[in-house]
Order: sequence, then C-alpha cells, then structure tokens
Amino acid sequence: MADEPGISITRVFDAPRERVWKEWTEPERFAGWYGGAEADIPVSTVSMDVRPGGGWRATMFFGPDRRQIDWEGEYVEVIEPERLVFTVTDMPGRPTSELVIVVLNDLGDGRTEMVFEQRGGSLTPDQYRAAGQGWGRFFDVIEQQLAAG
Repeated sequence: MADEPGISITRVFDAPRERVWKEWTEPERFAGWYGGAEADIPVSTVSMDVRPGGGWRATMFFGPDRRQIDWEGEYVEVIEPERLVFTVTDMPGRPTSELVIVVLNDLGDGRTEMVFEQRGGSLTPDQYRAAGQGWGRFFDVIEQQLAAG
C-alpha cells in the first residue's frame, strides 16, 4: 500500500490505548474532535454502529460560513481496542473507495501510538495533501481532549 496514493500519519498520545479507541468509537468524543477546531458536529447528528458492516454518519458545520458537510461510511474491520478500518465519504449515497485504517499500539506507560492511513485513490495528490493537513489538525484536538480527560 505504500505506493498507493493516500495519507499516512503516526502520532503518539499520552493516554492508554482504550481511551484513544473511545475517541474513534463514541459519538460524544468523536463529535468533539472530528473536523478540528474550525468545525462543529452536533452529537445528535452522529451515529456509530461499530461492528463490521455497521454504518456511521455525522453532520459537520465547517468554517466561518458554517458550510454543512454530511459524512458517512461503513465499518470494515473492528478489533477493539487495536484496529479500526472504515470507509469515508462526504457524498452520502455515492459509493466511496476511500478507506481509513487506524492501528493503536500500546507503548506502555499509558502511551499509545496511532498509525493512521487513508487510501483509495479517489483524491488527487493535492487533495490528499490537504486532507492530510486536515487530519493532522483533527488529531491535535484529540490530543487536547485526551489531556483534558
């Protein structure tokens, strides 16, 4: 997969793996970070059926103009608390080939390495660069949420 267009980001969080897992799988926590500091996601718009074949969705209001973005996908692989694989699209109802892979490695001492990948080839290289920068900002908010407890 290294030659495939996409995004790869590795982050280390000062939190146990189980807490990082919850950031990805609990609607209240997910709504708090997805979209970064420039977005709001009402918890009431988030649904997560975290099991293979289960769906997820969230409505984001982004930027100063509060542009609405509807996100959805399907869980492909769920191995709690170490691996989560799901599809993602901002065009509900249309098939997507973008796949997100999140691997959480327990480093001991209450630290977790998160290896994140987004693949699929449906974005241009510039779009992947922008998406990678966006995910990086999202992960900054996860770090803040984890630090706050």
